[in-house]
Amino acid sequence: MSPRHFARVYLTKVSRTPARMVEEMRMEAARRSLEETDVSAKRIARDCGFGDEERMRRSFIRQLGVTPSDYRSRFAAVA
Repeated sequence: MSPRHFARVYLTKVSRTPARMVEEMRMEAARRSLEETDVSAKRIARDCGFGDEERMRRSFIRQLGVTPSDYRSRFAAVA
């Protein structure tokens, strides 16, 4: 199966592209880390596969409408 055909079949079955699914999984991991730890956003971005903090920030804004720091300040667990 070619990569292009796989992407079409995946989109049909899952209703999102493989790239979108990967981004959603990275976002979920980053959201959990922001809520549950005090690890820096730079480290979280790297550990979750975004590569750098800017890519994670753009993804957060695109999907949630807030920056990672705003997300952490709103949803971080109180220690």
